[in-house]
Amino acid sequence: MISAGEFRNGVTFELEGNVFKVVEFQHVKPGKGAAFVRTKLKNVITGAVIEKTFNPTDKVEKAQVDVQEMQYLYKDEDLYYFMNTENYEQLPIQADLLTDSLDYLKDNTMVKVLSYKGSVFGVEPPNFVELEVTYTEPGFKGDSSTGATKPATVETGAVFNVPLFINIGDVIRIDTRTGEYMERV
Repeated sequence: MISAGEFRNGVTFELEGNVFKVVEFQHVKPGKGAAFVRTKLKNVITGAVIEKTFNPTDKVEKAQVDVQEMQYLYKDEDLYYFMNTENYEQLPIQADLLTDSLDYLKDNTMVKVLSYKGSVFGVEPPNFVELEVTYTEPGFKGDSSTGATKPATVETGAVFNVPLFINIGDVIRIDTRTGEYMERV
């Protein structure tokens, strides 16, 4: 059991027959009345996101989520194939289960495959990925001090905002938790 006062981002628990993952949480102590925990929860099976308020002393059953380190291999139609590097078994996963991770997947990336009672519900990419810029408007020398950004398309097809000095062919580091540009590699 885990109390609502112990919620952190990424915690998974069972509630009303469903399994939820905490996406956001906020401990609120109003001037009048009792404290409470405001949360944004994602149903790990259906993907639905709900907002719910808990009393900090409310108890919920912690869900046992299995995490397995796997290597992303390739995409075929709407299936993405991952390989267990210990026994070389391949696991196909539907694209709709990977919505949050697709922007960061490139061949041979090591990821964490998340499952609950044998059913895969998501893939967690590494915290930082290095991706090559395939298209962006040209930058100009000296454009680094303004803090302005421009969109850049990377090798996975995703678009991120990058500083003006980034050019096609540059390799950039992206924080997968926030989707923000970190640095040029």
